[in-house]
Parts: sequence; C-alpha cells; structure tokens
Amino acid sequence: MSKEPKFAGYEALKWYLWSMACFTDPSFSDQRLELSKPISLVYVIDDIYDVYGTLDQLVLFTDAVKRWELNGTEYLPKFMKSCLSALYETTNAFAEKIYKKHGFNPINALKKSWMQLLNASLEGARWSDSGELPKAKDYLKHATVSTGVHVVLVHSFFLFHQNITKETLAILEDFPDIIYSVAKILRLCDDLEGHKKKNQSGFDGSYLECYMREHQDVSAEDAERHVEELISMEWKLLNRLVLGTDQQQLPSSFTRFCLNAARMVPLMYHYRTNPSLSNLHQHVKSIANVGVAHM
Repeated sequence: MSKEPKFAGYEALKWYLWSMACFTDPSFSDQRLELSKPISLVYVIDDIYDVYGTLDQLVLFTDAVKRWELNGTEYLPKFMKSCLSALYETTNAFAEKIYKKHGFNPINALKKSWMQLLNASLEGARWSDSGELPKAKDYLKHATVSTGVHVVLVHSFFLFHQNITKETLAILEDFPDIIYSVAKILRLCDDLEGHKKKNQSGFDGSYLECYMREHQDVSAEDAERHVEELISMEWKLLNRLVLGTDQQQLPSSFTRFCLNAARMVPLMYHYRTNPSLSNLHQHVKSIANVGVAHM
C-alpha cells in the first residue's frame, strides 16, 4: 500500500506510538508490531471515507467488506482495492496467528468490528454528501464508532496471553462501556482540537458544529467548554470502569490497556499546542536509527 500515491506520505511511526504506549511490557514486541497493522488500516480507511471516496464508491467498499471478498469491486479505484486486499490479508493472517497460539479463531469478532467501523463511517459520508447536519447526539453516537478505537481494542484483546471464554467474548462483541468511553474521549478531543484550529464552512464532521447549530445562542467558547466537560465526565466514567467497582468482567490486563489508550489521546490530539509528540517522534526515531546501525 505504500506504493499508492495517496498513502505514500503516511507516517508509520505515528501508528506504532499507539502500540508502544499501550503494550508497555518489553516482552510484547510481537504484539506491538501486530497491533500497528490494524491501526494503520483504521487511519487509511478513515481518509478513504472522509477524503478520497465518492458516496457510490463507499457503498461498494462497505458491501465488499460485508461479503469479505473482492468480487464485485471492479468499479472501485485501484487504491480502494489495494486497501481491501490489505484488510483481508492482514485480518485473516491475524486470526490465524491467534488460532495457532490459543486454539480459538477470532475472525468473526474481527470482521464484526470492521463492519461496525465501516457502517458508522458510511453514515458520516452520507451526512457530508447531503450537507445536512445531524442532531448532536446522533452525530456523537456514530462518530464515536467511526474513530475505529473499538477495532484496535478488539484486536488488542486477542493479543494478550489469556483464556478466551464465551462470556468475555460476548461482552467484547457487544461494544462494552469501557471501549465506548475510550472512543468517545478520542472523538471529542479530536473534534475539539479541530474546532480550535479552524472554522470550516459546511459539515466537517464535528460535534461542536452540530451542537452549535442546535443551540444558536451558544458561543464558540461556551461550546468548547461544554465539550471539555463531556470529556471530563467520560474520564470519570472510564476511571470507575477500570479502577472501581463498576468495572466490566474483562481481564485487568485489557482494561489497563484501554486506560493507556485513553491516556495517549491528549498527546496525539493536542499536538499543535503540545511539543511532547514531536519530541517523542524524535526520540523513537533516534532509537530506531541506533538499532539499524547495530544490525
């Protein structure tokens, strides 16, 4: 996919930073590499739905993933077919590795997570194509899913060395609160940062724009404070889910992973005002260069 002009400029290091910050145990090198693959596809698919694809193409793209095959995609542009091939190959290979290690094939759970992402992204594309703003609560419901956070967290769940039971699998596939909270924090932080950066005309996929359209007497500053309050409330819920008595019946290793993912959000989505990400990039690059020099 790196040979596709539309994707050639993407930064793989940015994707790997998520894996590195969430899989903190030094022994999890293979897991970090494996998780970076679906993370990269989430970023690419996000741009396909937001920037590159027409609505007709996106409908075909979504249907192809639903069928999990390339048949019927001859009218799609080459970069979309390349993405579909990478998605199928990567996901199938991931499922096979988990099966060989744990004797359980997670392919159905993985497919379901991708379809949840694509359905939500397609809904966003329809809103953008129509030029009509959805209600703020409707936007947030779909846009939280379209972050792709749940795809990454579902993949990460299967990378831990743990027994997979029908009970935990049912909780995982039902989009549990802990996953939804991490995704909601990311969505609101992303929208808040984008709103502070520029004031776009038309629907730009922002909760603040939907909220301000419904509340015409609210200023931009008040809307931003409202979103900051929503983020704070979601953090309190996430802390209860991870640390308190409200936590889900999921392994503590996975819930800590979710917490680490949420902790990365301010770093990754406040990069215009926070130099830490740039410094972190340079640090990781220097480590990588040292590693190459000693090979």
